[in-house]
Amino acid sequence: MKAIISILTVCMLAILFSMTSCNDDKFLEENPESFYTIDNIYSTSAQVDQIVIAIYSQLRTMWTNPGESASYYDWRGKGTDMYDVGSNRKGSTFSDYSTINSNHNTFKDIYADMYKIISRTNLAMYAAELPQITWASADEKAYIIAQAKFFRAFAYRNLGELFGGVPIVDELVTGPRYDFERSTRIQTYQFAIDDLESALSDLPETTASGGRIVRGAAQHNLAQLYLSLGIQLEAEGKSGESQAAYTSSVNYANQLIDGGTYSLMTGRFGKRANEATFTIDIHESGNSARAVVDTLLFYPNHFWDLFQDGNINYQDGNKESIWTLQVDWDAYQAEDKQSYLKYTRAYGHSFRDCIPDVITGMLEDIGGRGITRVNATMYTRDFIYDDKWGEDLRNSEVVMRRRFKGNVPGSPYYLKVIPWDYIYYGNTSSAVNDNNRSRAWPQSCKVTTDKYVGTDMGQDRSNLFRDDYYIRLSETILLRAEAKQRLGNKQGAASDINLLRARAQCSYMVTAADMDDNFNMILDERARELIYEETRWNTLLRMGGTIAVDRIRQYAFWPETKATLNFNYNLWPIPQSVIDTNKDVVLQQNPGWTDR
Repeated sequence: MKAIISILTVCMLAILFSMTSCNDDKFLEENPESFYTIDNIYSTSAQVDQIVIAIYSQLRTMWTNPGESASYYDWRGKGTDMYDVGSNRKGSTFSDYSTINSNHNTFKDIYADMYKIISRTNLAMYAAELPQITWASADEKAYIIAQAKFFRAFAYRNLGELFGGVPIVDELVTGPRYDFERSTRIQTYQFAIDDLESALSDLPETTASGGRIVRGAAQHNLAQLYLSLGIQLEAEGKSGESQAAYTSSVNYANQLIDGGTYSLMTGRFGKRANEATFTIDIHESGNSARAVVDTLLFYPNHFWDLFQDGNINYQDGNKESIWTLQVDWDAYQAEDKQSYLKYTRAYGHSFRDCIPDVITGMLEDIGGRGITRVNATMYTRDFIYDDKWGEDLRNSEVVMRRRFKGNVPGSPYYLKVIPWDYIYYGNTSSAVNDNNRSRAWPQSCKVTTDKYVGTDMGQDRSNLFRDDYYIRLSETILLRAEAKQRLGNKQGAASDINLLRARAQCSYMVTAADMDDNFNMILDERARELIYEETRWNTLLRMGGTIAVDRIRQYAFWPETKATLNFNYNLWPIPQSVIDTNKDVVLQQNPGWTDR
């Protein structure tokens, strides 16, 4: 090896010497045969589309989180009233405020990711206008630009809801800058609104295949943006403008809800619509090599159908599906091993670590191989279904599974349903009981399945291989309900919520009197309908006031939260690294976070 290196070194020195000895000046002249810049690297419309596809890919990574980034779990709701961590994951908690400040990685990562989306959208729009690009039609070009504008608006909506007013970057930045200025929260929302409204007519009503942006996705985001804008205007005492914004929110939601393209699914549909029942085998000691000793019987319903493989897209016949991310087993095998949902692993419970002498294993009877990266708070799993709220398809056994049978021979609950009181409080140690409650909870059909894919090829029931929702019509209905309530129309808000409750065959229908001024009814219904779907931080923070911190204090899973959340906030902090880097202009920190 050393001899080869020596020979190569001598040869290279000889070549260099021969080149330099002829004409030193010419050797130093730069005459590159090719030199790529932003202006000449793109030559086809397909290359411009690849920039847009990269944004889809980035969002899929943020949503499905194949790398198990704590920041993305936090963004989707860890640390709110709905989710926390199991006792084995307390090192990654997002609810102990003795460790949360403007240097926290979550704030840096989400802020940076949103600006990465913005950078790519600006690049796509710039490249689309290059003179050498040939388009098949004007519509092709318009659709590329409309998608880019949608994603830029999506990023600024997220930034506005989470961080407030942020710098508006509306053109390609090709060099370092240290002079960005914060806009106001209102300006941030308005910029996103302007982008979406200018793109609306160039987005198709539907597409031939799932995943691409359609007009309904923009209408939904406009409904949310105008709602968020109205809340901020109202907080600043601009009552007339806020009412106009709420009205615009309702109008955009109306276009989507009542436009005829979308509707709630109220009956059985899809790939498994003909299954009146199905069973899950229980193997002795949770070991698939051992005998099947019992079964669990389930009765599917149309809410369960919404989350089954092959049923997620509008093109599958699912009329409430507005925008989805694309995930499947074939893509996982053929592409970069990123096309999967790590939902069972991340959001699944872990009985084997709680009461292994009664129930153990990682098979379908347990709900797969969960490791409790994110748990459901007592509020999410139980409180919202207490008393009159319990009769609800979203709380049915096939949707929110609460029956688990012991599978360990000789245990007191062998082949019997294990009582939750035993799981939560069955140990003589209160600390053990706390840990068990943090690692065992009812399992949602949104994060598990009775038909895990790829187990014969090394998959271990950690992952789902099906598409997933970014936007479902039910969330649009809840946005409209909130906007109506803020307009003073509590009966209209109750009627919208009852659209969902009627679909879920609830025994109790809400009334105008149930629509409280702190929006608890709205938030509770969002939790029932959108568990594991909404980004809860966005919801809580955009609502303003002390709604976020009040609910976190009330429903936080771990006592450290209540002990350390001794200040109020309704925005995440601007990352300190962003403030420090922007050396030519002072970026003010958000209230509550200075000197923390």
